[in-house]
Amino acid sequence: MSHIPASPEPPDSDLARSLTRRQMTMLGLGSAIGTGLFLGAGASISVAGPAVIVSYTIGAVLATIVALALAEMTSALPIRGSFGAIAARCLGPLAGFTVRWIYWFALVIGIGSEVVAAAIYVNFWWPAIPIWASVVVFSLLLTAVNFTHVRLFGTMESVLASVKVFAILVFILLGVILVVFGLPGRAATGVGNLTAHGGFLPNGPGAVWLVMAIVVFSFAGIELVAISAPEAEEPGRAVRSAMRSLIGRLSLFYLVAIFLMLAVQPWTELSQTHGVDGSPFVAMFASAGIPAAATITNLVLLVTALSAGNANLYAAARMIHSLAHDGFAPKPLRRTTRQGLPRAATLASTAGLLVAAVLAVYTGQKTFGILLALGAFGIIATWITILITLLVFRRGTDARHSSIRLRGGPILPLLGIAGLLSVFGTGIFVDNMRLACLVGFPFVVVVGIVYAAFFRRRIESDTAGGPTPIPDSIQP
Repeated sequence: MSHIPASPEPPDSDLARSLTRRQMTMLGLGSAIGTGLFLGAGASISVAGPAVIVSYTIGAVLATIVALALAEMTSALPIRGSFGAIAARCLGPLAGFTVRWIYWFALVIGIGSEVVAAAIYVNFWWPAIPIWASVVVFSLLLTAVNFTHVRLFGTMESVLASVKVFAILVFILLGVILVVFGLPGRAATGVGNLTAHGGFLPNGPGAVWLVMAIVVFSFAGIELVAISAPEAEEPGRAVRSAMRSLIGRLSLFYLVAIFLMLAVQPWTELSQTHGVDGSPFVAMFASAGIPAAATITNLVLLVTALSAGNANLYAAARMIHSLAHDGFAPKPLRRTTRQGLPRAATLASTAGLLVAAVLAVYTGQKTFGILLALGAFGIIATWITILITLLVFRRGTDARHSSIRLRGGPILPLLGIAGLLSVFGTGIFVDNMRLACLVGFPFVVVVGIVYAAFFRRRIESDTAGGPTPIPDSIQP
């Protein structure tokens, strides 16, 4: 196994262990159920039409593979830095350094996309309010919430995530009524819209894969369960049960919601609302003649975006805190308060909010699509690294302590890697993803250069005399 250099541990660098299993599950749902589904769905539908259902099914399979891979590793090693620290242990310091910075980059960009989405939802009621003004207000709100004690934060996020889950269940119920029974003055739609207006594959089978980057980003957030493990009361058991619950609920909610949305309203109408004019969820209820439901849905979507941004800020702070703790980021970022809160790391992770505010001034609502693509690049790269790490992790002794296992031997991880690599391959054909690749790949190169220039020699010097003790952040 590879090691990374141990750095002196200050007495004020420990995180609090106070999250329950339910809070961990709701944190994962809070992060994953966000703009990738509610605003990104419209962008996906505009490209793939009704066949986007196939895209989300594939996305659910890939997310399940990654989630179980994470659970297998973190149930054995519920450590600070999560999959990034485990990658350092299994693949070497460069991999651990790179994947954590890439994931942190994806998270801060994701935070920005969530607050921009929240600003778009506000424009549903008050279109005169500038996007950037709402972004600033919401940014201050999320920062304040993340400064609270982790148990209180977990409770607040659980409540927000519960609102989203309840709203999706109501959405599904109303969708079933519209499809099967209809409403007074409105006949049941049935499922004819799935094959009308050009058929189930109006833009050809290739379109199913062209939207996979957005679809994968819709499932981003499952990593939060693993990241929160060091702050859990029972890390190993909590990761196992929380991840199983999370991926089951997430897949069901996404697939059923997308199916009903496309059945109730023609995809040609839903495709007109993709991150610019609002959400296809709101548009569906408005077209059904339920204006009050549309208003309520928009309010729920506002809560959804803020909840996802809140959870992502939590994860980003913990990731850069682990980097600082291992000597890979400025030392002040590893400090915590007496309550175990990494406030300095939280402030550093608000960079995405600043980026979102600046972009919103110049690009307005187009900011959402740009940030969505950039975040998707980072998530796909992270998921590939997680699956590669799992293949090496299974060769070591730590694998014996796993309480859950991704079945199928190396076949499923390898299929997942191949599928995610092919998503990268389609990026050149999608405008925003092309931009994301042009930014993302150079970012990875820069991270590698920074490691070689500032950290490689120190690590080689520290390990020259023999194995170096593994720092606390990657101790089992």
